[in-house]
Amino acid sequence: MTLSPQTVLGPDGLIAQRLTGYESRPQQLAMADGVAAAIANREHLVVEAGTGVGKSFAYLVPAILAATAPREAPPGGGEPPRKRIVISTHTISLQEQLIGKDLPFLNAILPVEFSAVLVKGRSNYISLRRLAAAAERAGSIFPEMQEVEQLRRLKTWSRTTRDGSLADMDFQPLPSVWDEVRSEHGNCLGRKCPTHNDCHYYRARRRVWNADLLIVNHALFFSDLALRREGASVLPDYDVVVLDEAHTVEAVAGDHLGLKVSSGQFNYLFNKLYNDRTARGLLIHHNLKEAQQLVQRLRFQSDSLFASIQEWQALENRGGARIHAPMPVENAVSPDLRTLAGLIRGYAVNVTDETQQIELNAAADRVDGLAQGLNSWLKQELEDGVFWIESASGRRPNIELTSAPIEVGPVLRDELFNRIPTVILTSATLAVGRQDFSFFRDRLGVTKATELNLGSPFDYRRQAKLILAEDMPDPGDKPQEFEAAVFERIMRHVAQTDGRAFVLFTNYRMLKSAASRLSRWFTQKNLTLLVHGAGVSRTALIDRFREDGRAVLFGADSFWQGVDVPGEALQNVIITKLPFSVPDHPLLEARVERIRQRGGNPFMDYQVPEAAIRLKQGFGRLIRSATDHGQVVILDPRVRTKRYGRLFLESLPECSVEIDRGR
Repeated sequence: MTLSPQTVLGPDGLIAQRLTGYESRPQQLAMADGVAAAIANREHLVVEAGTGVGKSFAYLVPAILAATAPREAPPGGGEPPRKRIVISTHTISLQEQLIGKDLPFLNAILPVEFSAVLVKGRSNYISLRRLAAAAERAGSIFPEMQEVEQLRRLKTWSRTTRDGSLADMDFQPLPSVWDEVRSEHGNCLGRKCPTHNDCHYYRARRRVWNADLLIVNHALFFSDLALRREGASVLPDYDVVVLDEAHTVEAVAGDHLGLKVSSGQFNYLFNKLYNDRTARGLLIHHNLKEAQQLVQRLRFQSDSLFASIQEWQALENRGGARIHAPMPVENAVSPDLRTLAGLIRGYAVNVTDETQQIELNAAADRVDGLAQGLNSWLKQELEDGVFWIESASGRRPNIELTSAPIEVGPVLRDELFNRIPTVILTSATLAVGRQDFSFFRDRLGVTKATELNLGSPFDYRRQAKLILAEDMPDPGDKPQEFEAAVFERIMRHVAQTDGRAFVLFTNYRMLKSAASRLSRWFTQKNLTLLVHGAGVSRTALIDRFREDGRAVLFGADSFWQGVDVPGEALQNVIITKLPFSVPDHPLLEARVERIRQRGGNPFMDYQVPEAAIRLKQGFGRLIRSATDHGQVVILDPRVRTKRYGRLFLESLPECSVEIDRGR
């Protein structure tokens, strides 16, 4: 039998033969054929596939068939080149679905042999050599008994672990402990290491280099892309990449193509090297007095530098987070950091124990890296970048110096789309309006690609009702009246479904205000109110929501996407306000300025299409299976009163619409 997407996914295909009640979906087959054609023709594909299409099988099947297809040997003889394929996701839950469910199933039914590996960053793995070294000098590096106890637990765990990674642990080690025992590039002896044959990282690495499919997350993928710009890499070379959950790519790529240096990093590094309060640290272990004194001086210098940055920000920059030009502050920290790195390396040359020598050199590399990062940020060396300062309060305030490219499109165009033969970009939310991918493609630098816009197999006209609010104050003109009216409508619409609702907010201030104002009403109705940002993790909130059956969850930010609650527990999604980004964040402000400089309209060219995609994500929380039903309520009147409102409504699946006058 000739294998194709049709023979695997079709109504009489291999999956249908294995699963009773299997229904072939035309949208899934169309996507699978599109992916297969893109790989065969060495071209890029942008595909929006609605909820329920089964995107993962639609790209996994053609990817596996391409990776295992017969290949001709090269003219000079030898092994024919393999087609290596990277599958990148944003969320851990999708990664786990691919590696734990979808791929094992396809491995069982497909008559071809293929290998797939979940790729984790190196720092996820324990170094057996470093673990032994840390145990030998635990007394000089760990001041707390909890740290010493965790080290003992890690030693016990290391004898039985399956893969030596954090995911295989039944506890979460403290960062200070894991930092001493994790595998890292600058602290590795390679083949000369006495534990090389048992090294979990290198075992994983061998599986990666021999695999057909590499499953990664976007953070690792774009970290690798950033390294490739400097001539290094984490991943082996690949021919095809599938970027699932592609609506998150611009944000993740921006994070990893920029720079972040914080006061917390300095304090953490200095404590690792020399902590005079606890008499612990690497420099004490080696009795490096001069280096210890330099660390003490650097503590004061770095504190003074960050204080000067904050003072300049408050006085000269009028408290604004964005920094428009290199700051006029003296940087004595970077030169002294380089001096410190030189002292450590100079001492390491004469250390006969190779393990201790490499530990010292790795520490020197970290010191140099911090010196370079600080200098680069202060001099604004990132080309076409935006620079800003963020502060986090706490027992010891943390000041972050951050930069990111204003636009990731040109970088991705040159480093990804013009170098890799096939890039597949897919999500349930990429197009604006009915068919328009131009906003998404422009932001990511996808100049040439095939487009597919596939609907959902779900019957939204039967399963979902869209309720649009009338007689609501305009949130721009009358924000206080709008907020009061929203709270009234929340109560009425929550009562319609006896709870079982997500209420999505665009900011935490309004969310907290709503929780405070409506708490008594929820008590009277005997409904559980779950509030995002109240110290409970997103996963725990979702679990409690599912288990309760009649709960109401107030969510902001991350609850608009990547949350999956099929079944009766969720029958109502209330969207309080159209999710426009407010250009008060330095990166968004810079992007808006760039559009205006080019003669564009930032609101219509950027903020409206971005908000339309985000609204689409919020709407998508409701219907997650063919048996789900319920309503989506939009309380923002601008979706009907403003000219741009039509674009928002056209971006949503077609369903029955009801106008609610609040009476």
